[in-house]
Amino acid sequence: MKKTLLTVTALLISVFVSVSAFAQSQDSYSYKPKSQALYDTIAHMDSVYFNAYNSCDMATQAAIFADTIEFYHDGSGLQTSKEALLAALKANICGKVTRVLVKGSLEVYPIPNYGAVEVGLHRFINHQENDAVSKPDRFIAVWRHQNGKWQMTRVISLHMGGN
Repeated sequence: MKKTLLTVTALLISVFVSVSAFAQSQDSYSYKPKSQALYDTIAHMDSVYFNAYNSCDMATQAAIFADTIEFYHDGSGLQTSKEALLAALKANICGKVTRVLVKGSLEVYPIPNYGAVEVGLHRFINHQENDAVSKPDRFIAVWRHQNGKWQMTRVISLHMGGN
């Protein structure tokens, strides 16, 4: 009986140490890209797109969105018309909202024979409501590399608590 109790105790301690180590590793997650060059490229494209977004450069935004864009928004739903998406951005964003990438949040994953997936956090500063609190929101963008050109084909915008 004593031997069984010691075995069970040892097993419980082993499980506790394993769970603690796993939890600790989850708390200290650190992203390292598989390809630094791809990461740098997508980070640059993110910057190009959102500089255009923040400055209402509709021509650059149109060039970066694929003609087959699918924009999923957890508030307004799915938008599959590039023209309607650009019109909504012009009417609702231009001069009213600024996007800021949360430093250190960007992750980039290669998609062989297609492009990459970008995941990150960003905040939106609403210039119409100066006292509004801007909380980070998650986004996912699928980038296609075709004929030497990078374009967003899918965007998922998730609001984790609202602005």
